[in-house]
Amino acid sequence: MAGILAWFWNERFWLPHNVTWADLQSTEEAAFPQAEDLYLAFPLAFCIFMIRLLFERFIAKPCALGLKVQANGPQKAQPNAILEKVFTAITKHPDEKRLEGLSKQLDWDVRSIQRWFRQRRNQEKPSTLTKFCESMWRFTFYLYIFTYGVRFLKKPLMPDLHYYYIVELSFYWSLMFSQFIDIKRKDFGIMFTHHIVTVTLITFSYVTNLTRVGTLTLCLHDAADVVLEAAKMANYCKCQKLSDLLFLTFAIVFIVSRLGVYPLWILNTTLFEMYEALGNFPALWVFNVLLVILQILHCFWSYLIVKAAYKAISKGKAGKWNPLHVAKDDRSDIESSSDEEETVPRSKTPHSTITTNGTGGANGTNGYLTGGTCSEEH
Repeated sequence: MAGILAWFWNERFWLPHNVTWADLQSTEEAAFPQAEDLYLAFPLAFCIFMIRLLFERFIAKPCALGLKVQANGPQKAQPNAILEKVFTAITKHPDEKRLEGLSKQLDWDVRSIQRWFRQRRNQEKPSTLTKFCESMWRFTFYLYIFTYGVRFLKKPLMPDLHYYYIVELSFYWSLMFSQFIDIKRKDFGIMFTHHIVTVTLITFSYVTNLTRVGTLTLCLHDAADVVLEAAKMANYCKCQKLSDLLFLTFAIVFIVSRLGVYPLWILNTTLFEMYEALGNFPALWVFNVLLVILQILHCFWSYLIVKAAYKAISKGKAGKWNPLHVAKDDRSDIESSSDEEETVPRSKTPHSTITTNGTGGANGTNGYLTGGTCSEEH
């Protein structure tokens, strides 16, 4: 075991030439980050997760109910053993051929079967209340950690820096695990990659004493996240004008900080200036690769923001341009239709006594309206 640890903590990988672990030992005159400090992040991540559960239950939920946030979830599909078996065992998105087969087997028209599958998919999605509670928790944490960490923009301090790093690392570790039980979104893989990169960057910058870069990067990210979560909460409360204003602010902060400050200030320093000052060592290369991956994610999200904003403005729907997490975005949207209230399927036989208030099939394509809010698939 000792041999494995000695190999993992090889000085020639982690540190510049002519620098050893002994040089980074804390003394009375100077304090340095210690790698073993990071072990505290694991129990603290569990504590943060438990605090989140208590916060959402006893603080966020009462606030949401007080603000009249909708507590009811999506409309449930009526029980049907055959369709349920297809949904759980075969596919949640049946193709045209399977729809025709189910239509003949159940004596339902295709549109009613499409509606059943749409409602069944929506049934597994969270209510607006649940999404509000999650956003309020993240808003509270990001606001607290940003206001605490902004002091390090001028001068890193110990042991305050130690606390800041450990709390940030613990929070992202908690997100790594809670993401599997949180609201499922279509960019799950991208967000999971982001969390892995973030955790690795925090660890590398702390171990190699590149804390100046780490604190600046964390503050830049937290600044935009605070505004984003506030905009989401305003949207869930149906305060559309406030939501529009906050999303406009978020877009400006996001693009300026992550496409402007981040590459021109941080990446320029780590890729060029730091190389000249410290020389070449493997950990620095890994560190820079991770920073570049983060920048690629920034470019991707900025593209989504600009594209969605342009599309909404060109169509005169400024209130629906929120591209990253809100109730009507392409990550967590509940599929909608003008006839979603219809719960009883229509029989194909003309003598059926079942009635419906649904619209005709000409208004949709495979059961989805061509206008209105986007469906989950789009």
